[in-house]
Amino acid sequence: MIDDQDLLNALVQQGLINQNLSEEVGREIFASGKDAISILIDFQVVTEDAQVWQALAEQLHAEYLDLNNWQAPEAIHTLMPGALVRLHGALPITLSERGLHIALVNPLNPQTVEDLRFATGQEIQLVIADPKDINDKIEAHFGGAEQAMMEIMGQLASSEGIGSEADLHNQVASGPIIRFVDLVLQRAVELRASDIHFEPFETEFKLRYRVDGALYEMSPPAPELALPIISRVKVMANLNISERRIPQDGRIVKKIGNKSVEMRVSSLPTQHGESVVLRVLDRSAVSLDLSDLRLPPKIHKYIVETVQKPNGIFVVTGPTGAGKTTTLYAALQEINNEESKILTAEDPVEYDMDGIVQIPINETIGLDFPRVLRAFLRQDPDKIMVGEMRDLDTAQIAIQAALTGHLVISTLHTNDAPGAVTRLFDMGVEPFLVAASVEGILAQRLVRTICADCRAMYEPSEAILEQLGLSAYEIGNKEFYTGEGCVTCGQSGYKGRKGLYELFDISEPIRDLINESAPSVVLKQKAIELGMSTLREDGLANIYAGHTTVEEVLKYT
Repeated sequence: MIDDQDLLNALVQQGLINQNLSEEVGREIFASGKDAISILIDFQVVTEDAQVWQALAEQLHAEYLDLNNWQAPEAIHTLMPGALVRLHGALPITLSERGLHIALVNPLNPQTVEDLRFATGQEIQLVIADPKDINDKIEAHFGGAEQAMMEIMGQLASSEGIGSEADLHNQVASGPIIRFVDLVLQRAVELRASDIHFEPFETEFKLRYRVDGALYEMSPPAPELALPIISRVKVMANLNISERRIPQDGRIVKKIGNKSVEMRVSSLPTQHGESVVLRVLDRSAVSLDLSDLRLPPKIHKYIVETVQKPNGIFVVTGPTGAGKTTTLYAALQEINNEESKILTAEDPVEYDMDGIVQIPINETIGLDFPRVLRAFLRQDPDKIMVGEMRDLDTAQIAIQAALTGHLVISTLHTNDAPGAVTRLFDMGVEPFLVAASVEGILAQRLVRTICADCRAMYEPSEAILEQLGLSAYEIGNKEFYTGEGCVTCGQSGYKGRKGLYELFDISEPIRDLINESAPSVVLKQKAIELGMSTLREDGLANIYAGHTTVEEVLKYT
């Protein structure tokens, strides 16, 4: 796909925009995660995507083509081999007396035209079209990402090894490596993956995606390709490819299909090379609307009422990957209006939200949670979100903010909701301050939901039911379901995830126990007496409703 910076440089060179505007668009790309064309439209430099490509075609003295009105010739497969089409992102349009007319995903790379001229033996006539439309047509007529990846891996396997740092730079900039990494990222977005893992070992190089919380291994590239592939990812994230001794963090913003996707990149030196993990932050795949999170009605109502309170602390707890941040963002959206000044401190900022002032934590320059929170209190906020209460300083300032008329929402890592209270005690917070400031605590987990296309009834074994603490009498005639595996869910039996919740409302009887420094087990017993449903009970309700499996509930509760 054409790089945003390359496009901006081309538009500057052709006099369509000036350097100052290009730099401003570049800053906006980094800040918002949008692509260059979307920002040019926002800035009213252009009114639609087509204008950019038409202008680019004019300056490159090439033909512009709207592929929505294009009919592929019957003999399209005879114009160019599929492997060449997918390798270069080149869609053959037609063959004329002037040569082979081709639409390129990246029309600004002159080397591609030369490579195609050499490979086809034809003069190449460049056609400009929307890169997304080109990719769609290539997939429709020449096959999708899976086939392309296999062919490119074949090309990579036949490429020469790396003898020097210069060889590495050449291979990182080569077409097959670039196209392979682009396909890995594209496939991850198609599969709704939350993370992409590149893992070098002594005799193999693993490529894994995390989808719905579970890791799936993809077809592995050859081990000797680990260095150029990982180096390509580092180049895209603006990391130092020559430095392989220390961890590095970066960020990729890339247009995939018709949307801009942000990826956080983390490299870690290992015994056999660098392990690189990309966290995919696809805003379009995550709903930040509370009503779309499929919360139980009681919990939805409680969160809406709690975040509208003028002061107090609301805490969401759970392990990494339990969806805590998504719940907090959705809660903030409920109160994100002109009447509220909302500030967030996050490490890092995961999703850009209009109308909310978001501050990324940067501990390397001393910008930690306590320092940001102290500054927040001088910014006249109404509501504050703290990414995580990690230490006594952060907790104390959050409590101070809550007691002086601000609503604070935050997260903690605890096994259950009542455990958050004792976690604050362990940090050194006085019990009377916890009792006075905390309004409610929500524990949550994400479990995979059974695929609707292959959902089937089954009989769980007695051993499994014993682990759940269920007897035959308690089960009665209840039905259990599982996913048998199909094409829709990639044979996993699961598609999508939903939350399990445990809501710990800090009512007056609970406040009295907190003031007495009661242990977690006593708080939990009292909360159950007062009507709290535990994570396990919510899990059982979801099993009986046919939403998830016994195994998933046992795994997470």
